[in-house]
Amino acid sequence: MTSTTATFVPQADARGIRRVEFRALGTHCVIQFRHEGDDAARDFIAAALGWLSAFEAKFSRFRPDSVISRINAAAGREWVPVDAETEHLLDLAADLHRLTDGILDPTMLPLLRVWDWKTLHEKLPDKAEIKAARALTGFGKFQRKPGRVFLPQAGMGLDFGGFGKEFAVDQLVRIARGHGIRDALIDLGRDLYAIGGNGQHPFWHVGLEDARSPGTCWGGLAVSDFGVAVSGDGLRRFEYNGVRYGHILDPRSGWPVANGLRGVSVLAPTCLQAGIYSTSIFVLGLRDGLRFAACGRDVEASVQTDTGAEATPGFIRRQVQAA
Repeated sequence: MTSTTATFVPQADARGIRRVEFRALGTHCVIQFRHEGDDAARDFIAAALGWLSAFEAKFSRFRPDSVISRINAAAGREWVPVDAETEHLLDLAADLHRLTDGILDPTMLPLLRVWDWKTLHEKLPDKAEIKAARALTGFGKFQRKPGRVFLPQAGMGLDFGGFGKEFAVDQLVRIARGHGIRDALIDLGRDLYAIGGNGQHPFWHVGLEDARSPGTCWGGLAVSDFGVAVSGDGLRRFEYNGVRYGHILDPRSGWPVANGLRGVSVLAPTCLQAGIYSTSIFVLGLRDGLRFAACGRDVEASVQTDTGAEATPGFIRRQVQAA
């Protein structure tokens, strides 16, 4: 994650849309919204970026003074006091772990370090490294008492990257609505939520990136008051001996997902739900993944493989021509 900065709040375009671009949570972010009055628009952006900055400072594992870094540094040594906000996120992490049957596991940091896709280009981790990292993972090992937490083995670590961006999107939606905004598209690194419409239609047009050809779209969605999240190996990956290794790991094996899926797009009532299902479907594979999606209320999904694509009926109904 990186620091949050933003440009000035621009004037509205012909449709009344204001667009602000910035970096936060280690990715490119865009907020588009309709709001009359420069001062009111500036107040909203200040509130949104202020919340993001505080969230990143507190929960990024890349910040040495964050609460997550303090918990990780104390692994195997001592309990760490935590406040109510941290307890809430840990409760959420526990719920997601149960819902996904362990696929979303915030203790996977040791495996993420072994499979650092930014540095692995000339060789793969050896099996002993992977085995040792797996021995340090498992949310069931994480210990909690009211107001304090403990990672019992040195080398263990927490990482909220599996749901942090999606959680943040939903919080910015709450802030936008609190400022009286009825039309907005909040996009944090391609995890997004659409409120209302774009000033021309009663919805926002969201492009669907082609996982087999990153940078191009194979279609789009008409989205209003729903979240969208994508998972895939198109951008964050490396190749070794002609084999593709993506950044999404399967905690059951300790290896990058290799089940023939290239990308998953999910539409859900919240961005957090969309992110949970997109990651889980990608790990589970085509058949099991779509069965899992069918269990989610108002969850619709599209899955790309090396040879084609499949989607739920509700997803197909919302598709529109690529822009």
